[in-house]
Amino acid sequence: MIRVLVADDQALVRGSFRLLVDTAPDLEVIGEAATGAEAVEIATSARPDVLLMDIRMPVMDGIEATRQITGSPQTADVRILILTTFDLDEYVYAALRAGASGFLLKDTPPADLLTAIRTVAAGDALLAPAVTRRLIAEFARLPQPGQQPAMTLEGITERECEVLTLIARGLSNAEIAGTLHVTMATAKTHVGRLLAKLGARDRAQLVVVAYETGLVRPG
Repeated sequence: MIRVLVADDQALVRGSFRLLVDTAPDLEVIGEAATGAEAVEIATSARPDVLLMDIRMPVMDGIEATRQITGSPQTADVRILILTTFDLDEYVYAALRAGASGFLLKDTPPADLLTAIRTVAAGDALLAPAVTRRLIAEFARLPQPGQQPAMTLEGITERECEVLTLIARGLSNAEIAGTLHVTMATAKTHVGRLLAKLGARDRAQLVVVAYETGLVRPG
């Protein structure tokens, strides 16, 4: 059973998501949060598998809540799906940078939402290729808050750089395998090595790394 926490400051939205999620036999809502602070508190105590996180919430917004949850050893395994009204919401990139595993539009079809929850719970990132390309290209140039050391690709092989570039462009493992003329198993191996070498949680973080190191540039 995949355990889900819903965080949104609108009770009607939370109720709608709860009703939908609870209709699936393999999913259950284990809690609701109306603020980012509540999301952090409940995530710490209940340890959900997936957290549906709104960005704009009082007390603490979804980005800071995501940062705290993914940065704590207690909740590092919680996968976070950002909920947004617009696919080019400038805050979505900041949320990915903070550790979110992907994002969903609030008008996503019900069946797609349930599939998304399962996808993220399985450890995969949820980044629709077309939306990802537009989103990252638009906002990758935004300065990162604070002066953090620049990330490098030291230790990454030439082939792994090719794979990372394709990931940043929104390609799936199957598409990467086809582009590089390798097997699906080989593509998965390259992705796994990139995750390990770069200390990334999932593909969403690999996309961030690709842009922030300058391997892939907007446009």
